Amino acid sequence: QVQLVESGGGLVQAGDSLRLTCTASGIMSNNYNMGWFRQAPGKGREFVASVRWGGGATNYAASVKGRFMISKDNIRNTYLQMDNLRPEDTAVYTCATGTYTTSTNIYDPRQYNYWGQGTQVTVSS
Repeated sequence: QVQLVESGGGLVQAGDSLRLTCTASGIMSNNYNMGWFRQAPGKGREFVASVRWGGGATNYAASVKGRFMISKDNIRNTYLQMDNLRPEDTAVYTCATGTYTTSTNIYDPRQYNYWGQGTQVTVSS
């Protein structure tokens, strides 16, 4: 069983930065993929970024590429550095993890087995 806890959300102005942290506990392996998703009011869950626990390969949604950066440490933390935030980035951000194989669609939330509770990010114009 894996538990995920997010932190770092808040209210900022357009152009500001935030760093989200996802701390994992429980059994994990290098085969896990860590992802960040977001969901704005009235919208579906959207893939933001992911990083492979083993090897560190990263992927980004087109809407955040060049502004957001996902990273991890060698312990249990995954980070989402968000720069040049826009009002349209306002959402609940949730981290998730699941086993990665070559057939995994990392953009599909159904590929992730464990989810955190989410943290609110609000960007004012």
